[in-house]
Amino acid sequence: MIRTVLVETALFLSPFIAYGLILLALKGSVVPQHWSPRALAICAVLAVLLVAAGLYVFEWDRGAPPGSVYVPAHMQDGKFVPGSYR
Repeated sequence: MIRTVLVETALFLSPFIAYGLILLALKGSVVPQHWSPRALAICAVLAVLLVAAGLYVFEWDRGAPPGSVYVPAHMQDGKFVPGSYR
């Protein structure tokens, strides 16, 4: 769960960080005057799109195949066998 939160946070912050790096490279500083409302709106829209795409991609292949049966975790010959779908 914490990994998902960290990945989604990184995806959300990435457009803002990229814009800050572009400002730093082009203007030599990252002062609040360079952060126009239009640029912030574009970064926010990109951030939301990246988070939505990330949630879709990370949850896309998490389900069990149709008709499968869950076998819970158990001990077999003294070894731990994690749960799985069969």
